[in-house]
Amino acid sequence: MARALHCSGDLSSGRPVLLVPGTTLTPEVNFSWNYEKVFTAAHRPWCAVTLPNHAMSDVQTAGEYVVYAVRTMFAAAHRQVSVVGFSQGGMVPRWALKWWPDTQAMVDDLVGIDPSNHRTLDAEAVCGLGCAPSFWQQRTGSAFLRALNAGQETYAGISYTQIYTATLDEVVVPNLGPAASSALHTGPGRISNVVVQSICPLHVADHLTMGTLDPVGFALVMDALTHTGPATANRTSRSVCTQLTMPGWRCSRPS
Repeated sequence: MARALHCSGDLSSGRPVLLVPGTTLTPEVNFSWNYEKVFTAAHRPWCAVTLPNHAMSDVQTAGEYVVYAVRTMFAAAHRQVSVVGFSQGGMVPRWALKWWPDTQAMVDDLVGIDPSNHRTLDAEAVCGLGCAPSFWQQRTGSAFLRALNAGQETYAGISYTQIYTATLDEVVVPNLGPAASSALHTGPGRISNVVVQSICPLHVADHLTMGTLDPVGFALVMDALTHTGPATANRTSRSVCTQLTMPGWRCSRPS
């Protein structure tokens, strides 16, 4: 699994961030041109984990990769790590924390961007004629999601920030109201469920944009990483509503 984890910066120089990509994506495609560049420019140490088969294999196996990443980073940093994941990448760390409880003491923040915590109705259609394991497991009512969410959803000592859009999310649906798929509600962890439209009512963002260069999502990620506890909407300046993209990103051909 060592080759599945690549890092930048001195992990012991500050609280490192683990980036976890979404389904069908690699860290290179998901993060190399946005979050990785911004974190590197800010001298914030980070690692990114590559999940098997572009995160389309069994999510339980992907969870083992996240466990390895968290343990490795914690040992190198000698401090807790923060985890930022997109879509499945925001959900699968919860599986790791649930079934490998030693990792709970190793994580400070878990930030999910449009995480598929409870259901994705579009997987029903995708899986009609057969689909990849992780698509099947993210279906509404799947055995995997029932196991993930059985009992408490969060754990003491960890701050959970769930960031999602109420408009145009064509993947994690439905994501509206108190039953939003991305939202968390139970357990002793500190929870913040933030809809980007609660900050910018006219903001339009689809699923992929949220996980790559959305300015409101990015502002909330940084709020979570730079404050004690989860992100809060009231700390985010409404000036972000005038931005078209997150600052500091640069589109380039992957090396």
